[in-house]
Amino acid sequence: MSVLRAADPGPAVVLITGVMASGKSTVAQALAERLPRAVHVRGDVFRRMVVSGRAEMVPGAYEEAVAQLRLRYRLSAMTADAYAGEGWSAVVQDVVLGEELSAYVALVRTRPLYVVVLAPEPRAVVEREAGRGKSGYGAGWTVESLDRVLREETPRIGLWLDTTGQTVEQTVDAVLAGLERARVVGGVEG
Repeated sequence: MSVLRAADPGPAVVLITGVMASGKSTVAQALAERLPRAVHVRGDVFRRMVVSGRAEMVPGAYEEAVAQLRLRYRLSAMTADAYAGEGWSAVVQDVVLGEELSAYVALVRTRPLYVVVLAPEPRAVVEREAGRGKSGYGAGWTVESLDRVLREETPRIGLWLDTTGQTVEQTVDAVLAGLERARVVGGVEG
């Protein structure tokens, strides 16, 4: 049992974001498992619900792809708010980068809201991507291009963690230890 198991945000929303293959799903699941009353809201589930007419997010995506992405964000924010409103810690995991991070923060009504950005070095992402059963890259995205969006276009909201050399357990410990730095007040960092 981890020493930091007792850290409990209570009814709250915790957004775990980062580039594809940064460890979001694994960390979000492990974090939810360490909290006493938590759910894991997987943003990609809302994308996969679209049976026909789905427009994928690729570099230079057209209006329909952006509209679908923003719908997915609204749905995950509403779901997280609903769970938090019923007393749960809602751990949301999705790729929310660039200007969309500020917009996502504005969508979530629940406070406290915590934002955690997983930012491993690109070489670590390449290694993790190679070890996954699915491929998030291709269709125009490279690890380097998405990392540039993360580091150059994403506002410095919440807790940013370089998880390059960390295990999942170490990352969850860092999240729990850094919850106050991850807290967002209103639409800005608190």
